[in-house]
Amino acid sequence: MAMLTIEDLHVNYGVIEAIKGVSFSVEQGEVIALIGANGAGKTTILHTITGLIPVKSGKIEFEGHDLCKTPAHKIVQMGMAHVPEGRRVFQQLSVYENLLLGAYTRKDKAEINASLELVYHRFPRLKERQKQLAGTLSGGEQQMLAMGRALMSKPRIILMDEPSMGLSPLLVAEIFDIIENINRDGTTVLLVEQNAKMALSIANRAYVLETGRLALQGKASDLMENEEVKSAYLGG
Repeated sequence: MAMLTIEDLHVNYGVIEAIKGVSFSVEQGEVIALIGANGAGKTTILHTITGLIPVKSGKIEFEGHDLCKTPAHKIVQMGMAHVPEGRRVFQQLSVYENLLLGAYTRKDKAEINASLELVYHRFPRLKERQKQLAGTLSGGEQQMLAMGRALMSKPRIILMDEPSMGLSPLLVAEIFDIIENINRDGTTVLLVEQNAKMALSIANRAYVLETGRLALQGKASDLMENEEVKSAYLGG
């Protein structure tokens, strides 16, 4: 059984059909990339999986549990974390306070402290700036904070929405290295990313979304060589 299964998913914004019968799966331990142009529906899919947007019809299952009527905070408790587009850090709170909010569903203080140390080990800059207000961090540091905050919930799967947005090429490479390391340490990753080249370079499999429908799917390495994908998304 796949870790995460989406079957014939339909999502509406009012009368507009945003997602039109999308089906895909994520196996434990994989990095799955969802790529496509702006407005293709990538973010909508992530928001629907994590309970932020209601499902019109279709099925979403996480480790055998139906997510379609599960509140967002319960989904976090099940072992799913979401790194939203635009980072969404709490700007008036410190780095440390932002990280603690990531662990709000957990009770064991010793385990929370152990997770905090792991996050600081993975993101040394966050440890250096733990007392600093999150709003004063650079874009790259805020992205690291958003990822660290998600890891504080001890997820088995992490959904990342446009982690490279607005970052310099050097920082993009660093963020993708961190995503690979997170996955290598056992966390499954579903990645929405406009930088298709970077996403395909670290993914096992990928799905190409066009105006709310799946246009292509396959091994990431095969899609990297696909002429249609090259011309539309890889600048080739």
